[in-house]
Amino acid sequence: MNKVCRFLLLVLLTVPTLNVAAQTAQLKLDSLLAVDKSYRKEDSTKFVIKKNIFIQYGRLKNDQKLEEAATKALTLAKQLNKPALEGGIYYRLGLYYHGSNRYLKAESNYFKSIEKYTLINDLDWVAGNYQNLGALYTIIPDYAKALEANQKAISIYQKLDDESSFADIYTNIGVLYQYLGQYSKSLTYLNRSLKEYLKEGENNRGVGVVYEAIGTVYISASDEELKKMGVNSDQKNDLSLINFNKALLVAKAIDDKRLSAGLYGKIGLIYEKKGEDDKALESYKKSIELNSLESSSKNYAYSLIALAKFYYYRNDFNKSKPLLIKALQIGEKGNQADVQRDAYEYLSLNEERLTNYNASLTNYKKYILLRDQIFDQEKEKEITRKRLQLDFSIKEKDYQYQQRLTNSELKTQLLIAKQQQQELILRQQQLALSDKEKSLQRLTFLKKQADLENEKQYQTNLLKQQELSAKLDKELKDKKIILQQIEIKFNQKLSTFLGFLALILFGIAIFVYYIKRKTAQLNKVVSEQKTELEKLGKVKDRIFSVVGHDMRSPVNSLISFIQLLEDGNMEQQKLNKYAGHLKNTLTYTSAMMENLLNWASSQMQGFKPVIENFDIQLCVDEVVNALKEIAQQKNIRIENNIEPGKLCLADMNMTKLVLRNLIGNAIKFTREMGVIKISVTENTDQMFIAVSDTGVGLSPIQIEKFNLLGFDESGKTTLGTNKEKGTGIGLMLCRTFTALMKGSLQVQSQENVGSVFTLILPKAA
Repeated sequence: MNKVCRFLLLVLLTVPTLNVAAQTAQLKLDSLLAVDKSYRKEDSTKFVIKKNIFIQYGRLKNDQKLEEAATKALTLAKQLNKPALEGGIYYRLGLYYHGSNRYLKAESNYFKSIEKYTLINDLDWVAGNYQNLGALYTIIPDYAKALEANQKAISIYQKLDDESSFADIYTNIGVLYQYLGQYSKSLTYLNRSLKEYLKEGENNRGVGVVYEAIGTVYISASDEELKKMGVNSDQKNDLSLINFNKALLVAKAIDDKRLSAGLYGKIGLIYEKKGEDDKALESYKKSIELNSLESSSKNYAYSLIALAKFYYYRNDFNKSKPLLIKALQIGEKGNQADVQRDAYEYLSLNEERLTNYNASLTNYKKYILLRDQIFDQEKEKEITRKRLQLDFSIKEKDYQYQQRLTNSELKTQLLIAKQQQQELILRQQQLALSDKEKSLQRLTFLKKQADLENEKQYQTNLLKQQELSAKLDKELKDKKIILQQIEIKFNQKLSTFLGFLALILFGIAIFVYYIKRKTAQLNKVVSEQKTELEKLGKVKDRIFSVVGHDMRSPVNSLISFIQLLEDGNMEQQKLNKYAGHLKNTLTYTSAMMENLLNWASSQMQGFKPVIENFDIQLCVDEVVNALKEIAQQKNIRIENNIEPGKLCLADMNMTKLVLRNLIGNAIKFTREMGVIKISVTENTDQMFIAVSDTGVGLSPIQIEKFNLLGFDESGKTTLGTNKEKGTGIGLMLCRTFTALMKGSLQVQSQENVGSVFTLILPKAA
């Protein structure tokens, strides 16, 4: 059993994966299904066939068929009355769900496997399951439970007198202590592990992995932890380098290219810290070369990013940029959000140093989007971790074994682990609150800027009006002078210039008429500007009303929720309920803030769209991917029926915002199991992008109001089918941005049948 579990060595560095090619797995599966059909006897051979079918479905990642095959294998094992066979199936199910990050299912199957192997007193397999549970709780992370599960495995191996299995667990516990920041304890366990591995010879992978972990301990430890180890802070780089080089010798001896690639990257970092740039550059390049030969594209991408950062901090931006672009392409191909996030961050910094500010801003926006996406995923993982804590059924017992931990040391370690884990959670919550506070400050700043711009525009218009009035007074005075002069001449030469005087009077009448007409036009312009200012003032008042009402509620809810968490006496059901409610509230608040920011930007003087050609399908795909999770919560299917190559001439970011609001509204007002379709038609000059849904539809009055030229429904919102709230300015923002792009927006709808919102934009030439 210890050899089966060996793959879990250093669980924080690797997770169970299935690397068999899908084509080969399908061929094997077809063969096994044929054998299963022809072999009718219900015996151990039949079980082996069913087990292998189950394994092949796992390699093909077909969840439904895998579970069906597992059920059939378990049923046969029960008929044969062989708990060991049942335990093996449960064990493999645990590995499968473990590898695909479905931790609750993985944990459940590990415990079922433990139950079956306990019945037949097969302690070796029981210990292996606990070892895997240790890996699972470390990934979540729940370090206290991970430590407890690993120590449970140690206790069993001690009873079995299986010294060879201690090395793996010692290594896992050592790395676990690294994540807890207890590097001196980590070093103690790693040295124990190294001692066990060396019994099998110097050239085995375990020795290389432990040397690498020891090097990581020295380079990561604080001065206080180094002092506990009897090491000065100026020795840490040299000690790390010594251990990394030892690990590299082992990796080369066993021809482990993946281990070698990771070590070259870490050695490059040490040389960089020591100021030996030539050696650092050589190591980074070797890491890239070896990673390019392996199947792990993420490691390859991160080795490219490491070299790019090396060039960036040495102001060699033209060498840094292509490496980051290549890493980004790998991250996009493998759907690796963390790789894309890091690549976009340094691409933004790189472009800024190259004075490409537009490109820098674009990359930074993408970095923020991915960072927030990963943060949301971490929040989901935190919720899962809390559920697992409540479901976890291992009770603390006395762990006594030769030359290892005493009971008091075990309790102390578990207490420290739990305290540090709570500190990590509190730190995450503080960071989240800090981000929200910064966002609110940014919103306030933009509001003040918008108010100042409105006031400036008002003063400018007032000054123009005064100038026009002064000009008119001057013209009237000039006319009076001319009339007086004409009158004098008329009196002097009445008989001579009578006809000429009539002509002059006629000309004056025409001139006066022209002046009056011009004055009326100017007054009309001033009146329209005044009306527009009053309208903007009303919109501003509505938005302040929305912010004042809707921002106060989620912030107060968040504070109350944190207070409940601090008390620590809340039931899981209430915790889930409050967390779900808070998530919905903050999601609405985030959407409201985004629309308010965009509205404020659209009102600023000088805000102009960037008109360019772009592919509509790519634009819609980005919006749909951003809203897919919200749609899945209501089991709504979104279909992008737009073919590639459909180009329009508009601002891509504005188009995304308009489509995000239209598709978001479609999700909001569509019931469970509904369908949203996005399609496009075109004529010689225009593209018609249609967003259709099967929602509640609009009333004739709502359609008539929307199609009016002066449509303005800011601040007014309607609850969705699941009581979702809106921001109240989404459609107004869509109309504003569509007009800026010389486009238009139309709607067709039928109550209780659905709606079709059509965005009309210029077609690319």
